[in-house]
Amino acid sequence: MKLLIVIPTYNEVENLPSIAAALCALPVDGLHLLVVDDNSLDGTGVLAENLKLTYPGRVDVLHRSGKLGLGTAYIAGFKYGLAHGFDLIGQMDADFSHPPEKLIEFVNELESGADLAIGSRYLPGGSLDKKWPVWRKFLSGFGNYYARTILRLPIRDVTGGFRLWKRAMLERMPLDAIKSNGYVFQVEMFYVANQLGCRYAEIPFYFADRKFGKSKMSLKIQLEAAVNVWRLLHIHKNL
Repeated sequence: MKLLIVIPTYNEVENLPSIAAALCALPVDGLHLLVVDDNSLDGTGVLAENLKLTYPGRVDVLHRSGKLGLGTAYIAGFKYGLAHGFDLIGQMDADFSHPPEKLIEFVNELESGADLAIGSRYLPGGSLDKKWPVWRKFLSGFGNYYARTILRLPIRDVTGGFRLWKRAMLERMPLDAIKSNGYVFQVEMFYVANQLGCRYAEIPFYFADRKFGKSKMSLKIQLEAAVNVWRLLHIHKNL
């Protein structure tokens, strides 16, 4: 089994060495890391190239010309994984908000028949960072409720980006038709997968806030997502 973890980066030079080390230390055979770097100003792309020497044959890098967005970064990573014969393709952040050790549970779920394993902050046993202020927790929870209600989605955490896909499921996905390029990208991916009959498993986890760097999330991004969720009903109505 070949497993690829796709991590988009923009100015993650403080986090990338640690997350690469944690992933490569997991007791999972065939695990590889793909860094999709959007021309980081802090040298993350150069560091990623050096990691290829530290972990020979286990790390690769896609260098992009600038900040082209989270959605297109993941789509590029998914296509790379499919083209290079990976059986499982995962997505996660570089900042340890998504605990690498949980991937073992994700793999077990896919080996048991699921097409997609999803890390959930909103199942019993999952939670948000204890230090988050009340308003931030409210926005996160409301964003999930809002998207789930409008799109009638069965999962609890539809906006989370900690996921592991089975190759066969991604091959069925119309990746070129996925147009969201921000916060709502995660919503669109699951909405389409659900329309295609995806068998999924949700796994609770504790979402810790980043220790280094700045969050890419903003109120503007969340407001744009709220509007774009409605567009999904029309874009994919023929699935």
